Amino acid sequence: MANRREIQFTIDDNGEVSIQVLGVKGAECERITREIELALGVVQQRTHTSEFYSQAETVQSVGSGEGDNADGDS
Repeated sequence: MANRREIQFTIDDNGEVSIQVLGVKGAECERITREIELALGVVQQRTHTSEFYSQAETVQSVGSGEGDNADGDS
């Protein structure tokens, strides 16, 4: 089951927008918000949470080497 990802936007009384990404590890949070940041204007400050410094989870399938040949030859 995939982890829940969430983007929270906060707009203060001066029109300043804050974006917080939850449930995303590593630099993927910056990739996710890049287009939003470009549309909003200049990023004045970026603060990374502990999730940023965690390694993103990767899934890799590794065969046993037995019977993994696509054309049926072993």
